Amino acid sequence: MSRFLFVVPPLVGHINPLVGVAAELTARGHRVAWAGLPRVVEELTPAETEVYACAVPENVERPPELRGVAALQFLWQEFFGPLARTMAPGVEAAAREFRPDAVVADQQALAGALVAERLGVPCATSATTSAEFSGALESMPKVEEWIGSLLGGLRAELGDARRTHDPRFSRDLVLAFTTRELAGECRHESPVQWVGPAIAERPAPDFPWEWLDPGRALVLVSLGTANADTGARFLAECAAAVRERAPRLQAVVADPGGVLDTGSDADVLIAHRVPQLPLLARASAVVCHAGHNTVAESLWHGVPLVVAPIRDDQPVVAAQVTGAGAGVRVRFGRAGRTQLGAALDAVLTEPAYGAAARRVRDSFRAAGGAAAAAAHLEKLAV
Repeated sequence: MSRFLFVVPPLVGHINPLVGVAAELTARGHRVAWAGLPRVVEELTPAETEVYACAVPENVERPPELRGVAALQFLWQEFFGPLARTMAPGVEAAAREFRPDAVVADQQALAGALVAERLGVPCATSATTSAEFSGALESMPKVEEWIGSLLGGLRAELGDARRTHDPRFSRDLVLAFTTRELAGECRHESPVQWVGPAIAERPAPDFPWEWLDPGRALVLVSLGTANADTGARFLAECAAAVRERAPRLQAVVADPGGVLDTGSDADVLIAHRVPQLPLLARASAVVCHAGHNTVAESLWHGVPLVVAPIRDDQPVVAAQVTGAGAGVRVRFGRAGRTQLGAALDAVLTEPAYGAAARRVRDSFRAAGGAAAAAAHLEKLAV
């Protein structure tokens, strides 16, 4: 039996892929513990999960109007850097008490990688988004240099100052929860294992399944959990586009922030929480923000997408979707019901989009998912 410590940020999309890996390792007789914000981890994991508490920055609210480099700078200055510093004491305490054979650190939970290298514990990177693989900042060398300086400062404080590699890319193992068919090649020199999405069942909210009309194509609309305050106009336009096609379509719109002031009807169902995986099994198309988790879960089911990236890694993931031929990109801030309707018509009626989505699906399922990730981690812990 080996011991694995999973270090995660308080972000649902970065925890979900590891839930299946943890379950697989446990089924193989290993012991898994988590270091993170307990209320977030415990909501997504089984009741018996062992969680070591880590502090996280409080009251970090990024202005919704920030985009591009400004949004990236805010993320690093106000969240990633402070998150590493506030989590580090809890991660170290967890490592000393739990004594893991290996740490599995999310790319954005930098404290995991840095504390592990200082304590001499093997560490695997959990890459729940493939955006970092693309070299997206190569065209902005000053921004890349600035991030490198921040990482160097964090390493001097929390890690082993003798190390020189990017702590977001372990020299031991990088688990990429995608495949080359979607993400392309990794631009970093790291031992990347392309395991595909690790899809695991998770608690699902109540849903009126009888509302679904089997004679109409189902569209799922979601902007994820981190963009709840930015999407009122966009979600309303998506609903309008579907209503204009009501004889053929109906939509489930996820509205976690309660920003829509219109109710549900026979054509559009609006819900605070939705059972995303069961709905994807029935969906014909997805409209989303190009968040990596939503994209991966959609393509796991072979469902083509309309992607409207907002910020952060989303433009990179959107480019991966369109590059693979599995979807259409629209502009989040400008697309109205006309553009959204045209994009939906395209992915629903032009066979090439569905075929491309199924090609990515096949690559995902062949990659091995949670079982493949667990096998690589077993080798690391030996």
